Amino acid sequence: MTFDATSVPEDDLDGHTMEELGDYLDRGRTPYDPSIETSAACRLALVGMTRMQELARTALEHESGRDPARDDAWISGLLDTIKTEIRSGRDIPVGHPNPVLRLALTEAAVRGVIRRAGDTMGGVIMGRCVLDGDVTTPGAPIRIDVTAGLEYGMSVAETADRLRERITRALAEHTELVIGQIDVTIDDVYPGGDRTDDR
Repeated sequence: MTFDATSVPEDDLDGHTMEELGDYLDRGRTPYDPSIETSAACRLALVGMTRMQELARTALEHESGRDPARDDAWISGLLDTIKTEIRSGRDIPVGHPNPVLRLALTEAAVRGVIRRAGDTMGGVIMGRCVLDGDVTTPGAPIRIDVTAGLEYGMSVAETADRLRERITRALAEHTELVIGQIDVTIDDVYPGGDRTDDR
């Protein structure tokens, strides 16, 4: 699958573009490119693009013959989301018993945790993820705003509740953020396909 990144702004990803990363992924990530594989921004982009490849082989292929324009728009939108979310963003402090040490997570890393919580759930395709609030102040409550696509036939309310629970658990395990609220918006429905349900 070749990615058309012409509609996406050409932000510099540690010296690489989305188009270059797409070509690298198409080659099976060979030959090994250390400038890509050691870049956090590039690796986050590759994770999102790999997810797009998986979708293209399953549910999206079922609809492409009937409405290819819809799939093109959907993929373009997901590329835009990936481009936005791989930017590091704000530093989120992480506590440490030694006051001399300053540890932090980036917003991009936290969005990666949230996205993985949804993408490994089964029947859900994560869309936008926004951390709303002062993440730079330890203990300050924040709001998480996510969008997601849902496999046809799944319960919207039940799936949204499960997604909130999975995001809450993942953030509690990997961060010290205080989550005041998690808003989930289901903004798309896609055809059913083979899926595993990882609770």
